[in-house]
Amino acid sequence: MYDVVAANRGVMALFEGVPESLLTPPLNAVRLTLHPRGLAPRILNLREWRGHLLEQMRRNIALRRSEPLRALYEEVAAYPVPDTGERRPAEPEAQVAYFALPMVIEHAGRRLSFVSSISTFNTPMDVTVAELAVETLLPADPATAKYLQSWLS
Repeated sequence: MYDVVAANRGVMALFEGVPESLLTPPLNAVRLTLHPRGLAPRILNLREWRGHLLEQMRRNIALRRSEPLRALYEEVAAYPVPDTGERRPAEPEAQVAYFALPMVIEHAGRRLSFVSSISTFNTPMDVTVAELAVETLLPADPATAKYLQSWLS
């Protein structure tokens, strides 16, 4: 559940400074994102993003009734939430369910904003494909797009 099969160099660059123990395969996207030594301290809207991820996980648990997914949920939900400094109006975490919530992250002294798009395969004939999801982080603002384009130069 949420294990990373492959990642491009752009995503891997965002993981700079993350302890090797979190980057050892099998790399788990949710654990890496919410762990207090992972990306969590860099995510400026962590409370909203965390609520968004946990809500997605709750929906998947209800649909799949998977004990490994429930165990992962309980693990990451128990992580302490570091104070990232950015605040939005108070809203209960369990009620956060955005269609296109940006993940705002600090990277190399810059504020980057991404929207995540996840593609799944609804009616595959192969069980392996049924569990595959492709996540794409798209720049959510012109400054992030410009910064990412500078990586290609």
